[in-house]
Amino acid sequence: MLKAGIVGLPNVGKSTLFNALVANAKAEAANFPFCTIEPNVGTVAVPDDRLEVLAKIGSSQQIVPTRIEFVDIAGLVKGASQGEGLGNQFLGNIRTCDAVVHVVRCFDDPDIHHVEGAVDPLRDIGIIGLELALADLSQVERRLERVRKGSKGGNADTKAELDALESLQPWLDGGKPARTCDLNEEAKAAIAHLQLLTMKPTIYATNVAEGDLATGNPWVESVRALAATEGAETVVVSAQVESELVDLPEGDRQEFLASLGVSEGGLKSLIRATYRLLGLRTYFTVGEKEARAWTIDAGMKAPQAAGVIHSDFERTFIRAETVAYTDLVGAGSMKAAKEKGWVRSEGKEYVVQEGDVMLFLTGA
Repeated sequence: MLKAGIVGLPNVGKSTLFNALVANAKAEAANFPFCTIEPNVGTVAVPDDRLEVLAKIGSSQQIVPTRIEFVDIAGLVKGASQGEGLGNQFLGNIRTCDAVVHVVRCFDDPDIHHVEGAVDPLRDIGIIGLELALADLSQVERRLERVRKGSKGGNADTKAELDALESLQPWLDGGKPARTCDLNEEAKAAIAHLQLLTMKPTIYATNVAEGDLATGNPWVESVRALAATEGAETVVVSAQVESELVDLPEGDRQEFLASLGVSEGGLKSLIRATYRLLGLRTYFTVGEKEARAWTIDAGMKAPQAAGVIHSDFERTFIRAETVAYTDLVGAGSMKAAKEKGWVRSEGKEYVVQEGDVMLFLTGA
């Protein structure tokens, strides 16, 4: 399951957004710093309208979407890397996440206190970024000391890690995220075990007032400009709107969103951004029992995609009957798609495409 950590300064709307994204979450959203004293975890289904269509075609008894896990982490402040506020105990919770959702306050409200006294998204991003970089720097320096001692044997893997760490040390010392350091794939692989916080793909969730959801505002534009220099994603969300959507039936939700000039809520926007950032794809399996979505890395071949269902499927893979989602819908049934020649028999070298509907044939 994908895992995304929600971070940011206190009172930027993290817990409010988390509560809205995970309707059954118990996170307390209150107007004071550190209202989240334990990392709150919740899973949500990844919205995909294609599943309902496939379930009708396959007369499936149930729909099983893929899921994503959100972790709401207590607000970080200046000095978090040194234990200020609630400190390092929460930084550790981010290390196991696949991506970081950095909630940035892009709205002004005199009734909601800002820990830095005024709204300034770039300053806020800088505070969090510096704390994460300093936490990484401490880890890199500790690891560097150990690797230097063990590098005298000339091991190639050790040399790759040593080179990567020596490049990262001054970079992080300058407060810059590890993901912007010019490291080749070998170097990145050598330090992957460190799970550096600033190496993680990042999405800036610009939290705006209801009236700015469709158009954004100058604060949002400043964040977009920064994200472009880092290779990060930016989405515009409104925790206020998301919290109102929770209690509305689906039809009223769409009407409410349309009245605000947008076509989808923050959950879909965040998930689409996460999939883009992580280079993920979705394929489907359809049968009488269930229509199900599966998440894979872009570029995965058919046996590896089968292994996402069960490791035995990868080991015993023979071939995969495959049809594109649009072709299956156009045909109206798997039988009709086969008659039209749209169902292909793909082997071990086939790279699974977005929206493929697949049936894996395996041996003993």
